[in-house]
Amino acid sequence: MDKWKRFKEVGQVNEYDDEALDAQKKRLLVVSGVLLGFVGLILFRFWFLQIHKGVEYSKRADTNRVRIQEVVAPRGNILDRKGRELVTNRPSFNVVLVREDSNDIDELLKKLSRVVDEDISVFWKRIREAENRPRYIPIRLKEDVDWETLAYLENHNHEFPGIRIEALPSRVYHYGDMAAHTIGYLGEISRRELEKQDASVYRGGDLVGKMGLESLRESDLRGEKGLKFSEVNARGFEQQLLKSIEPLPGNEIHLTLDSELQRVAEGVMMDSDKAGAVVVMEVKTGRLLVLASTPPLHLEDFVGGISHAKWQALLDNPRHPFMHKAIQGQYPPASTYKMVTALAGLAAGVIDEETVIYCPGYYVFGNRRYRCWKHSGHGAVDLKGALAQSCDVYFYQVGQRVGVDVLAEYARKFGLGERTGVEMEHEKAGLVPTKKWKKERDGVRWQDGETLSVAIGQSFNLVTPLQICQLTATLANGGKRYLPQLVERVVDPDGQVLSEFEPVLVGELNEKESHMELIRQGLIEVVHGQHGTGRIARIEGLTMAGKTGTAQVVRVAQYKDLKEEDIPYKYRDHAWFTAYAPAEDPEIAVTVLVEHGLHGSSGAGPVAKAILEQYVSERLQLAVQDDGRGN
Repeated sequence: MDKWKRFKEVGQVNEYDDEALDAQKKRLLVVSGVLLGFVGLILFRFWFLQIHKGVEYSKRADTNRVRIQEVVAPRGNILDRKGRELVTNRPSFNVVLVREDSNDIDELLKKLSRVVDEDISVFWKRIREAENRPRYIPIRLKEDVDWETLAYLENHNHEFPGIRIEALPSRVYHYGDMAAHTIGYLGEISRRELEKQDASVYRGGDLVGKMGLESLRESDLRGEKGLKFSEVNARGFEQQLLKSIEPLPGNEIHLTLDSELQRVAEGVMMDSDKAGAVVVMEVKTGRLLVLASTPPLHLEDFVGGISHAKWQALLDNPRHPFMHKAIQGQYPPASTYKMVTALAGLAAGVIDEETVIYCPGYYVFGNRRYRCWKHSGHGAVDLKGALAQSCDVYFYQVGQRVGVDVLAEYARKFGLGERTGVEMEHEKAGLVPTKKWKKERDGVRWQDGETLSVAIGQSFNLVTPLQICQLTATLANGGKRYLPQLVERVVDPDGQVLSEFEPVLVGELNEKESHMELIRQGLIEVVHGQHGTGRIARIEGLTMAGKTGTAQVVRVAQYKDLKEEDIPYKYRDHAWFTAYAPAEDPEIAVTVLVEHGLHGSSGAGPVAKAILEQYVSERLQLAVQDDGRGN
């Protein structure tokens, strides 16, 4: 029994061992399956990363290892008509932030603000403006740092992770603020501008022209960006330059401006603290030799971005330095308009060379007495005498005889009441009043007495200094009205001329030459006649034709008995002087407008004289050089 029992027990043990073995096999199969699954997943992941996505991740790895940076192209130079450099470039060093290379931007900016002496709020403002840009694109925090700051940041770069020094070309103004309104300035591209521009050309932080020719000729001046491929380490520091594509500089712009004449014009205006405008034009081509507005903008204030305080000061300045007064300032033309009235009267046949009108110092029309500027009167004057002495009574009567609509017709023939088309933004058209215009604007009919004021350049008349210069040039050259032009030619970096100036005729007076000649003789008398109002502008050896003008700003009865210097500045009359020379064979027309300058002769005449003296001096120098060459 005991033996049988032992056999049973042994059989039971073997039965238990089989079950355990089966369980072990199952567990082994499960574990193997899991391991094979993991291996399969790993192999699949390897395949996905190395083969399926291999090219993409290879590019990403290269992007982490290789930094591609745009290299800003030097902007094209701006030169005057004789090749003298007005605006070129110099190296400028800016502090920029690459966000992906910095872990603690707040602490970084605190340290940086102490080094570059800038409020940290300025940094954060620029970072917020660039929040939608990729983190690897640099954000410009501080422009044009000095050498001491540059050296410190370079020597302590390990303390400023993410901070880099960016070298960019910056504008150099060789003549200071000369022609500031015409040349314009640069500024960082705004978000609104960026949305309108070609994304392949511009990026956030780029500098673009904001005003003047810098803006209008942006496509010529900007050039083409280059690329720099650099290897960087894990901390983002450059290890070596792999390759680069050099930027292509912008085109050179050669202007029609004469820097010496422009310098003299602005210098005389500023030395006498005069606000206003000066325009000088070649009468036979329309080339602008001077286009000046004072007070000027300080261009260096805009390099790297103008501060809010300086911007507000410009806006609050009562002399309006932001306005380009040569093309945007609108003023009553005063007695310069008498050239229009004279031609209208001659063409309509209401006056001729022998017409004499007596001036007792006033003219009674209706129930009102219209005074002449000379209260004692000019006596009996003909057209030449009336122009020379600027007799208001004479032109009151000519205006009354032809009517306001005829005056407007001839004003428009000279280009008044419309933009000249000069290559400048925001040019104003001025105003030429008519009966219809007043009826549409005010709903009332034209009063005949208003025509008298229009005839002497007052009332509703408005012109720009450029328009008066164009009028003067048109009369001087026999009736051809040319488009005022500023750009002489555009030249690419290889010296090839891309475009070149050609005179553009935009209108022509089909009037009798004898009528225009009679007016021209009167204008010569203005400067050279015994009683001419422009005698102050005489230059020995130069025959000049000109016209003075004093534009009333406002009628203020309480100031009529005050000395002129005691009248508040804003209530003083504007001063005009416009002229051309040499009178025998006109070459240039000069127009000067001095805001609140009181009298055309004393306020504006000396400015025109200084410009013409410089012009004569340059002509003499050229003549001497030609003689030296045996020409």
